[in-house]
Amino acid sequence: MKNTRRTFIKTATLAGVAATIQPIPFFTRGLPSKKINVAVMGIRSRGMALAENFAKLPDTEVTWICDVDQGYLDTGIAGIAKLQNRAPKGEKDIRKVLENKDLDAICIAAPDHWHAPAAIMAVKAGKHVYVEKPCSHNPREGELLAEAERKYGRIIQMGNQRRSWSNVVQAMDELHGGVIGKVYMAKGWYANNRQPIGFGKVAPVPAGLDWELWQGPAPRTDYRDNLHPYNWHWFWNWGTGEALNNGTHEIDVARWGMGESYPSRVVASGGRFAFNDDWEFPDTMVVNYEFEDGRMMTWESRSCNVHPIEGDGRGNIFYGEKGSMLVIGNGYKVFSNDNPVKLIKEVKPGQPSGDSTNTASPDANLDGVHIANFLNAVRTGKPHSSPIAEGHKSILMCQLGNIAWKTGRVLNIDQRNGHIVGDNDAMQMWGRTYEQGWEVTV
Repeated sequence: MKNTRRTFIKTATLAGVAATIQPIPFFTRGLPSKKINVAVMGIRSRGMALAENFAKLPDTEVTWICDVDQGYLDTGIAGIAKLQNRAPKGEKDIRKVLENKDLDAICIAAPDHWHAPAAIMAVKAGKHVYVEKPCSHNPREGELLAEAERKYGRIIQMGNQRRSWSNVVQAMDELHGGVIGKVYMAKGWYANNRQPIGFGKVAPVPAGLDWELWQGPAPRTDYRDNLHPYNWHWFWNWGTGEALNNGTHEIDVARWGMGESYPSRVVASGGRFAFNDDWEFPDTMVVNYEFEDGRMMTWESRSCNVHPIEGDGRGNIFYGEKGSMLVIGNGYKVFSNDNPVKLIKEVKPGQPSGDSTNTASPDANLDGVHIANFLNAVRTGKPHSSPIAEGHKSILMCQLGNIAWKTGRVLNIDQRNGHIVGDNDAMQMWGRTYEQGWEVTV
């Protein structure tokens, strides 16, 4: 265990998340000593990366692993057992895990259709929640999350990690302080080289997979051979497409940098252009957001063409009266508005750098910062960097992009609550139908 912690600390230091060598990473110094018992729901890939981060932090123990696939469950238990004093327990049904009175918090990394339902179950059971992005499958679930946090007095933090990255926080402070003057446009982008998923066929459920529990709140369908374990992202019944799978991060940073809550108008275009298969969302998409104060945001997605923008596969750029700011990972650059443009300031992210095309954890070296921020709030009750009411606003931006694309119409938005105005068909997509007995209530 000691060697594991030393390895983690060394990696964090090399990544630039510690100014000097410390016995523990800088983001855990000064935290209260109360041990927090955590359950992790969904342990494949991203969930495993999060579980490892929780297990490596001081005074934190992963006591439960929950996954509906026995193979991933067994692998997760064995992997986390190597990082702490004892192996976590395993369970397929999250409802049984939440019955444990010694459990303090839950990390949710299951498929998107499970995020809000599991989070609401957890706060009802008295647990704090770290929920991976997107926090909700549809806009109504985001509203219910904020309501549940208020009603049950438990923290719900979303995994929009950049809210806790020191250099990104500094960049946002500089933007708000006027470093490039009035910011009138922001752009975010994401590019990858995803391959086709083919045309799925109804098939026997794989051995070890509880298909009933996997579907959970979603309306029942037959198992098909191109859904599990990852391609559910591209089906409306369970996933949310690239806009929420990765656009969450860039759209969140853009909205944060501009200091906006809700857009006034949303327009989207795109399609499944790269391949012909079962994929139901755009692989190529541009969403434009306009705001009442005469500003705009744009998000560009290319799921199947990895050519970078501004030198990277993902990032943000802000345009202002006096210049521009480029934010890539945990670093940023400020440019003048001269002709030619001059570099005014550069804050480097540190090494090792992330891999923007890694679908499990493109910035694993910085995940711990956001997790520690969550744990600190659990221990102290102090504010954390990603309140769910704010997380919902950013996720709603992504969802509005999907709705605008799906309906093929311009969406006009109510500035009081983000609701779609004057389009009953579009508002039909505000919520979803649940399997009987799985309805989500606060």
